[in-house]
Amino acid sequence: MNFGMISIWLAFILGTGSAGLAIIGLLRNDERLISRSKQFELWCTVLTTFAIILLTYYLFTVSASYVYVYLHSSIDLEWFYRFSALWAGQEGSFLLWTWFTLIILLVIQYTGQTKQLTDTKLMDITRAVCLTIVAFFLLLLVLKNPFETYYAVFGGAIETSNWNPFVAVYHLIDGQGMNPLLRNPWMAVHPPILFLGYAAFTIPFAAAFAALLIDDDRWMKLTRNWMRLAWLFLTAGIGLGGFWAYEVLGWGAWYWSWDPVETSSLIPWITATAFLHSATRVRYGEYRFLAPMLAIVSFILVIFATFVTRSGMWVSVHSWQDLTFEGTLIAFFLAILIGSSLVLLTRRYFEENDSSDQSGQHKDRYKRIVQKKIRRI
Repeated sequence: MNFGMISIWLAFILGTGSAGLAIIGLLRNDERLISRSKQFELWCTVLTTFAIILLTYYLFTVSASYVYVYLHSSIDLEWFYRFSALWAGQEGSFLLWTWFTLIILLVIQYTGQTKQLTDTKLMDITRAVCLTIVAFFLLLLVLKNPFETYYAVFGGAIETSNWNPFVAVYHLIDGQGMNPLLRNPWMAVHPPILFLGYAAFTIPFAAAFAALLIDDDRWMKLTRNWMRLAWLFLTAGIGLGGFWAYEVLGWGAWYWSWDPVETSSLIPWITATAFLHSATRVRYGEYRFLAPMLAIVSFILVIFATFVTRSGMWVSVHSWQDLTFEGTLIAFFLAILIGSSLVLLTRRYFEENDSSDQSGQHKDRYKRIVQKKIRRI
């Protein structure tokens, strides 16, 4: 029985159920549904953790009957390359990204200063947005399962199964191993640091989304430190990737070749830097439109960078493949993020303009009153 495949399916069901219950609980103001959503979220995290541990074990033992293991691990690989094979392919990297997001979501709910916001509507909306993103990533893992297996059919032909956990697997002794370009020590640190940064961007996006919905100024308590962490890990990931390219790809004296995927990861770093600067003035009532906009745009650009990497529409050394159904889904998800964010940002923009106009009118009225009193004197 393919326990890994089953764990991915169950994680998707529980993650989707958790997101759905969180949204319905918010609409109905039902604490019981939100509590049940938290239970589903916890079990989704447990199952995702189990899937990562199991896939790592298969990579170490070179259980080549699994397609992902066959493509990225082999007996001749050193132990640290077998471990880093976890994020050498699309399925493993998405699984790691999803797990990071779930862990971060638990951290903000149960530790530190953000624990005080656990039972607030701000946190509930933030959870719902994060879980919706997690459910989408788990959908991609269901469609392109990291536990896809080889099996033999009548006549001796070998096929793969992405949906049947009860199929009799076809045993292979060894895999083809990792891409030679990935056999570098930087491979062990660059991708997980980058994905941890990507996952950390989810919290500022979700908190900014919640702030635009309910106008709660406490969203910065959720956002500021996680944006700093996202910026730090993204900076480290980009820098380590530059050293990797310098050694492996032979870019000469330059650490940057303006590769499309490289550039797409640099753009959210720029917007995150701008957000960190704007965050210093939010406490004084400034940048009520700009700050959430930068937090939202930063995450959208992260998803765009993911689309650039996975779609194959741009020629890049990072591209996984040509445009597939999964790439189309990412594009559709990106369009939903952009559309919903534009609606909320447009509403906030006009609210800010109306409030500034009213404030100006009050100031003019106050000036006229003062002038009249002066004339009387």
